[in-house]
Amino acid sequence: MTTSSSSTCPFHGDAPSPVPASQLPETPSPGHWPPGPPSRPTGWSHLARMRRDLPAALDGWHRAYGDLVHLRIWPEHQVIVGHPDLARELLVAHHDALIRWERGIGVFRRLQGRSLFVAEGEEWRARRQALQPAFQHRAVQGFVPAIVEATGRLLSHWPSGDREEGEIREIGSDFTALAMDVIARMLFSHPIGGEARMAEEAVHTVLRAANAELYWPASWPDWVPWKRAKRRGLAALRSLIDRHVRARLALSPESWPDDLLTRLLHAHRGDGTEWRLDGVRDECMTIFLAGHETTAATLIWWAWCMAANPSAQTAARDEVCRVLMGREPTAERLAELPYLTQTIQETMRLYPAAPVLSTRRSTRPITLGGWQFPARTLFLLPVQAIQHDPRWFPDPLAFRPERFAPGAPPGSPSIPRGAYLPFGAGPRVCLGQHLAMTEMTVMAAMMLQRFAFSVPSGTTTPQPVMRVSLRPDEPLRLRVSAVTGG
Repeated sequence: MTTSSSSTCPFHGDAPSPVPASQLPETPSPGHWPPGPPSRPTGWSHLARMRRDLPAALDGWHRAYGDLVHLRIWPEHQVIVGHPDLARELLVAHHDALIRWERGIGVFRRLQGRSLFVAEGEEWRARRQALQPAFQHRAVQGFVPAIVEATGRLLSHWPSGDREEGEIREIGSDFTALAMDVIARMLFSHPIGGEARMAEEAVHTVLRAANAELYWPASWPDWVPWKRAKRRGLAALRSLIDRHVRARLALSPESWPDDLLTRLLHAHRGDGTEWRLDGVRDECMTIFLAGHETTAATLIWWAWCMAANPSAQTAARDEVCRVLMGREPTAERLAELPYLTQTIQETMRLYPAAPVLSTRRSTRPITLGGWQFPARTLFLLPVQAIQHDPRWFPDPLAFRPERFAPGAPPGSPSIPRGAYLPFGAGPRVCLGQHLAMTEMTVMAAMMLQRFAFSVPSGTTTPQPVMRVSLRPDEPLRLRVSAVTGG
C-alpha cells in the first residue's frame, strides 16, 4: 500500500488550476474584490460548507477562483490567500497591520486565559520576548534526555521480539499519551503518569467544543447545561495545572528544577504586575495543549506514511541504525539523521497539523497582489491547499521525503519560501517549532530502532479531518512489530 498512487486530490477531485499571481489585476480601485463564489444575501452557506470541512472548502475555492479569493459572509469580507509569495508578504511585510480574528481569540481565551497565544501588541511582544529563551535551539537540546526517557517508557509496552506477528495497536492514543508525558516533563519535571488517560479525554472534549464554537457568531456561556462535558474537561485540566503550580510554590526557590514552570515563576517573581500567577497558569495551559496536540497529530500521520511507504521506512531505519548503532539519540546526533528529518517534513507537508493558520484581520488598509483591501478585512491562509499545490510540489499527494533533501533534486522546481508553512511565518511563527522538530525526530528514531509499522489487511486510507488540529477521521490502527538488530 502506498500514499503515492494518485496525483489527484481525493477530497476535491479534478479542478482547474489556481490563477497565477501574475494574472491578477494590477491596481483595482478600493471597494473592488477578487473573484469568489457567489453569495446569497448573507453568504452563510459558505460558513456551513466551512464547518463541514474547512481545509477542503478553502482548497476547493482556491482551485476554482485563484490565488486570492473573496468570500462575502455577512457582515465580514474574507479573503483566502493561496499563493506562497502573497502568504509570506501578508505574514511578514504586513504583520504590524494584522491582529488575530477576535471571535477565534475569544473562543480560545476561554480555554487558555490571557496567554501568549491570544495576546496582541505590546503584551504579545513582552510575553514572546520573555518565553523565547526557553524555546531556542540550545535550550531545547537540554530536554532531549527527558524525551528519550518518556519514549522509552512507551516503547517498553509495545510487543517484544518473541511475537513475530507483532500487534495491531491504536496508535493515536499511544502518541497522545507520549506527547503529553514529554510536555509534562518539560513543564513540571514530572511524568504525567496515571493522569494521561484523563487528560487525553479532557483535551479531546474541550478542543472539539472550541472547534464547533468557531463557526457560530457567539458562544453560549459555559454554565449552560449542554456544556457540562466541556466544563468538566476544563476543570480537570485546570486542576492538573494548579496542582503542579501549588506544589512548586511549596518548595523553596533554590530547589526549583530547571524547567518551563520555574522559568515562568521567575518571571512572576520579577514582575508580578506583568506576570500574575494566573498568567503563569494560563501559559502552562497553553504550552500543555499546544505542546502535545500538534506533535501527537504529526506522529500519527508519520506512522501512517511509514507504514504505507515501506521503502521510505526502510531507508529511514537504515540511517538511524547506521548513525546511532543501537544507542539512544542525543542532541548532537540528530543533525546526522537528515533522511529521517525529511520524512517528518514531508509528513507535515501532506498532513499539516494546522491546515489553516489562525485567521487575521487587517487593522488598516493594505495592498496585496495588486488588490487594495480596506481595514477590517479578514485573511484566511490555507496551509494545506498551498502545500498540496502541484506548482510547488509535483505529484503533490505522493510521499516523497527527498523533496526536502539539501539541494533540490535535478529537474525539480525550487520551493518558494511561503509554500511550506507547517509552523507559520513572520514574527508570530510557532514559538515551539524547534522543540516540536526535536521531539518528533527523537521519538521517530527510537521507534524505528525497535519497531516496524505496517498496514493491516483491509485497512483503508485514513481521511483527514480538522478538529483544531488535523487528525484521522477514525482511530488509526497499525501493525507494530519488533525488529532485530539496530
